Amino acid sequence: MNRIKEILNSDEWIILSIAISVFALLVSFFNLADLPIDSAWVAVILCGVPILKESSIEFIHNFDIKADVLVSLALIASVWIGEIFAAGEIAVIMTIGALLEERTVAKARSGIEKLVRLKPQKARLINDGSEKTIPSDQVNIGDKLRVLAGETIPVDGMIISGNTSIDQSVMTGESLPVDKKEGDEVFSGTINQFGTFEMTATKVSKDSSLQRIIRLLESTDAGKAKVVGLADRWATWIVIAALVSAAFTWVVTGEVVRAVTILVVFCPCALVLATPTAIMAGIGNATKYGILIREGDALERLARIGRVAFDKTGTLTHGKPAVVDIESFSSALSTEELLSIAASSELRSEHPLGKAVVNYFRSVTDRSPEDPSTFEMIAGSGVSANVGNKDVLIGNEQFLEKHSIMLPPEMKKSLTTHKNNNHTVLCIAIEKQAVGMISLSDFLREDSVGVIEEIHGMGVKSILLTGDNSEVAAHMAKKAGILNVIANCLPEDKVKEISQYQENGEHVCMLGDGVNDALALKTSNVGIAMGSSGSDIAIDAADVALVGDDIRNLPHLLRLSRKTMNTIKLNIGFSLLLNFVAVILAMTGVLNPVAGALVHNAGSVLVIINSSLLLTWKRGTQSNFRVTSFGRELYAKLSA
Repeated sequence: MNRIKEILNSDEWIILSIAISVFALLVSFFNLADLPIDSAWVAVILCGVPILKESSIEFIHNFDIKADVLVSLALIASVWIGEIFAAGEIAVIMTIGALLEERTVAKARSGIEKLVRLKPQKARLINDGSEKTIPSDQVNIGDKLRVLAGETIPVDGMIISGNTSIDQSVMTGESLPVDKKEGDEVFSGTINQFGTFEMTATKVSKDSSLQRIIRLLESTDAGKAKVVGLADRWATWIVIAALVSAAFTWVVTGEVVRAVTILVVFCPCALVLATPTAIMAGIGNATKYGILIREGDALERLARIGRVAFDKTGTLTHGKPAVVDIESFSSALSTEELLSIAASSELRSEHPLGKAVVNYFRSVTDRSPEDPSTFEMIAGSGVSANVGNKDVLIGNEQFLEKHSIMLPPEMKKSLTTHKNNNHTVLCIAIEKQAVGMISLSDFLREDSVGVIEEIHGMGVKSILLTGDNSEVAAHMAKKAGILNVIANCLPEDKVKEISQYQENGEHVCMLGDGVNDALALKTSNVGIAMGSSGSDIAIDAADVALVGDDIRNLPHLLRLSRKTMNTIKLNIGFSLLLNFVAVILAMTGVLNPVAGALVHNAGSVLVIINSSLLLTWKRGTQSNFRVTSFGRELYAKLSA
């Protein structure tokens, strides 16, 4: 029995029913076969009965008056006076509209299961010097734990011995591992990349950082309403107006056919199609530009956006460190030779900075570096290697100083300059002498500045929400042209900032790519994820995904949403006007039920044609948009 219900409620069965019903209506209208009964009954049964059933259940159990109630009245009245074709035609049109709406509204996928899989299952408990593996749920506050290289940290805590580098991208979105030492805080769900360390548990089980993210994501999962058809919003008034008009006409003229015709023409067929057809066409247009719209009402919400919140790493930037400068401070060593030695020393390194040096060497020389004779990675500090019978140390300034290697004054000056530019600097020493440095940085995407200028020119404000430190955040925001910056953000902080804007009446769009952005994507009015580089959890939490990570499409998406809403308003205006004219003609007896049904059919076709124009609407069709001084001035006023 349940299997039969599943089949009857499936899209495949509904599409088949529509196809069979349309064929039956054609046979009836053109009298293609000599049948004992009107073939339009097939449409009434296949498409009309489900409408009658659903509207009756909703009305009886919930007293929910939707457009289906008026459709049901029109169906019953048409059948009562023998206008079977009109009843079948109404049922088919309404079923098509409902199907379009259902297919437009995508089911939200929270991605919570993926977050749960990130949760560490085991922990290494240290008790009286011995190590014991226990389930992470059994860890208590104050327990001493050991975490090996490559393992996920089981609970929040504080390092009590050891140095390491932690991949905190799950929590903060930072592109580079963060060096940690004794006394530093670590979070559950983050990954210990290199060294072994011991920690004391400070937050466990449901209070840990990862569990808080999961709970918050669950609580925001139902925060956005699906598309509600305009016809359903106004259904009560439409039903009352239809019944009053039909009753008045029947009383005045004494002709029940006119009353039934009014019920038929009052059916909001074109009105039902006004929103879903435009949204589907808008979604189709967006797909051509590599924009995947996962939530049907996302375009409707996007049209009201007044502020876009950007994540930094992987969204405004590429999210990967790259070499920006190489300097040699030894007259006996060229920058090419320095790069070669550094690449050989980092060849076996798993650190993103080391990999970036090796990749840069391969890109400029088109060959692989020489294998080091020895290699050792010192977690949280740097690497030690032997290349060409020379001992090499690469790391930060403090790493070299620990080995009694002091930087010459000119090297210190250059180091300060690079740090002021928010570069990460690798200092290089050969045979106990500081000889040079390699600077790395995460690059701003080439199109970021232009995109920010465009959305500002549209009167949309921007803000940068990032887990990076304030210096890096301010530097990147300045380069991108973003005036408002919030740094050092944990996932909850991003949610808090977005919620504050929403409480002040602003509609906020969030653009991000990481697990740490999932809460903000879900909380915002519209969440947009980077489809290629973004995490599965971020994409699942978002309403829209940029498939090719091309943020140049963001302005087009905003304009498309506004164009789609204008099309919907035009469709609605036309539908209401058509209904008004058709009711007058029905009252005066010009239209009979069949003619009224055909008028509505024509109106529905015109709505579909108007919506389909969105499929060919191009970026910049309405105006070849250029950022002007007026746009910048407008943005400055809005941001004040």
